[in-house]
Amino acid sequence: MTASDNRIDEGSLPYYEAVGDECAVFESAYNLKLPLLLKGPTGCGKTRFVNHMAAKLGLPLYTVACHDDLAASDLTGRYLLKGGETVWVDGPLTRAVREGGICYLDEVVEARKDVTVVL
Repeated sequence: MTASDNRIDEGSLPYYEAVGDECAVFESAYNLKLPLLLKGPTGCGKTRFVNHMAAKLGLPLYTVACHDDLAASDLTGRYLLKGGETVWVDGPLTRAVREGGICYLDEVVEARKDVTVVL
């Protein structure tokens, strides 16, 4: 499936003003199944850009606010007790992979090394 298969009307997209070819780069990275690292100062529009691109490509977006208490299982998932049974519950990273969505790790530099190693 290519990014163009799920596109939505441009008028209903979250607002984002492109300043270069970042939209084409993002779309190419998605189509080639490549990870993408967005780097910039706080407030420069990284989150808005990811929200815009997820909507533009018609993809589910899973945003994780990274911090030093975040565990790898918070991303991948874990076994939980539900109704007397032990069941696996996917984390946002696993859901994004299964569904072909985007997992945006906001402030990933704040995560511990044992968390980033699962990436």
